This record gives sequence, C-alpha cells and structure tokens, in this order.
Amino acid sequence: MPEFLSIGEPLVVFAAEDKDQSLVEAESFKKYVAGAELNVCLGLSKLNNIVHYVSMLGRDPFGEFIIDSIQRSKIKTDYISLTDKYKTGFYFKNKVSTGDPNTFYFRAGSAASHFDAAKISQIDFSNLKVIHVTGIFAALSSENMKALLELENFANNRNIMLTFDPNLRPALWKNQSTMIRATNHLAANATVVMPGINEAEILMGSRDPKAIAEFYLKRKRTQIVVIKLGAKGAYFQTKQGSSGFIPGYKVNTVVDTVGAGDGFAVGFIHGILNSCSLQQAISYGNAIGAMAVTSEGDNDGYPDLKQLSRFLNSNQ
Repeated sequence: MPEFLSIGEPLVVFAAEDKDQSLVEAESFKKYVAGAELNVCLGLSKLNNIVHYVSMLGRDPFGEFIIDSIQRSKIKTDYISLTDKYKTGFYFKNKVSTGDPNTFYFRAGSAASHFDAAKISQIDFSNLKVIHVTGIFAALSSENMKALLELENFANNRNIMLTFDPNLRPALWKNQSTMIRATNHLAANATVVMPGINEAEILMGSRDPKAIAEFYLKRKRTQIVVIKLGAKGAYFQTKQGSSGFIPGYKVNTVVDTVGAGDGFAVGFIHGILNSCSLQQAISYGNAIGAMAVTSEGDNDGYPDLKQLSRFLNSNQ
C-alpha cells in the first residue's frame, strides 16, 4: 500500500540543449516532466518507496505525456483526474554554465489550478506515513490553497507526518506580503518545515539558521526544522532541543541546479520512510541534492538505491 503522498501541478519542461543561449536564441529543446512535488514523487519511487500523486491534468498531449511518464515510474495515479476544459501547464528553460537557468512559464489557468478541493476527502489515508506539500500549489488559485489546507488537516487529524517545503515562486503570487502570509500559514500546520536559507530570509527576515528554526518551532505542530544551506549542507533543530549541522557533498560538475531542493526532500523523506535517524535522513537529502545538479532535467539526476549507495561510499 502507498506510504507517501504529495499533491501538486505536473508540468512539461522544454530544456534548451545548447549552453549559454537565451530563450530567444535557443533552437533545440528536450522534453521532460517536471513540477516540484512530482519531482519528489519520482525520486522516492526510484528509491523503491510506494508513492501516490494527486493532481489534475488536461486531456491533451502534454497531459498524456505526463501520465505515461508517471505510470512508467510506478507512481500510483488513482488520484489524478483529467479534464477537457483546461490545458496542462508547460515551461521553457535555458541551459547555463553557471548559476540558475532562466525559465518562462505557460501555466496560468492550467488544469491543476482548477483542482477540486472536495477530492481531498476521497483519498485513502490509512497507510500513509508521510505527506509532502509545497507552497507552489497554493499560489495557483484559492481553490488549491483550500485543497492544501484540507490535506494538512487530514494529515494532522491522523498523526501523519507532514513535510513542507516553501518552494517560493514570487511570480505566481499577487504580491510578496500575500506570499509570505500564506506560506507561513501552511508551514504552521507542518511537522517538518524545510526552507532554503534564501527563502527563510524572505519569509521571516533572518539568515541565522538558529533564529529561523526557532521562528518555526514556535508553532504548535512543527517538530523539526531543516534549513537547506546549498552546497554547504543543512542545519536542523527539533522542538526537543537537539540541533546540528550536516555537511553537504561536493560534485565535480554542475549541469543544472533546478531540482536540487526537491532532491533534498527526496533523500530526507526516504530516510524517514525507512526509519533512519534524523541526521541520516538529512545526509541522504544532502547527497541527492548534490547528485541532482549533475544532470539535465529537473529530476534526471535522482538516483536509484545502488547509485545512492555508490555515491555515499565514494564520498566517505
């Protein structure tokens, strides 16, 4: 039975194949599936975890491509609905030698943004161990925000661990103050909050990991805060008072930074699902986040169990 579930907007991404060309200049693109929450599902399934994904797609070629990719990855599609009324979202990104690529989205009014919050009550929560959500889905529409809050309530009422990654996308929100208020509201319902250091500075005004952790641990439900520090690693603090820094992993070549944060979530949640210590789960997160930047595509660098083991053994 599925032990993990996430909800989000799946996208098709067209990634430029020639380096350091703008989206205006680029002529050759390769098609992939993407979307923050789907990235996490794909990564966890690749590590042999049993995964459910919740969303809505357009009944169109992009929707068919995504469904086919999800099913080939052995992710459960019971809670993915299709619609003829709205289209599946997609975006373009260029390929860069350094830094983050530029992206351009075609997702306004997408099928996923019209997800019916009433469908949350139709989910079977009985065997779930972890539910993962991000702030992206909430930014798409008020109905999506309603669906996320409903999902968080179901998780909390059943004592299911709820992990939350802010995944800030300012362009999707009406303004920054709305984004901060809504994102922190969602975070307050989570068991584990996992912001990046830059996100945390926007959300609560500090780059001090301890101050960030204490800000979120004041919330009643939050038990663990993990602050992602990029290549340096991650800092954690728990409500019980334990804290520490888990160093990151070095890689020789950075190809594409998109998907690294989701890769961290993959490793961390994999560790939790397999009853690892908090420190080991974070170390897995650091490892897969590092592996993610060595490949094209938002999730192509995520490893299977053998690849993860090899990477860890080679970096001892």
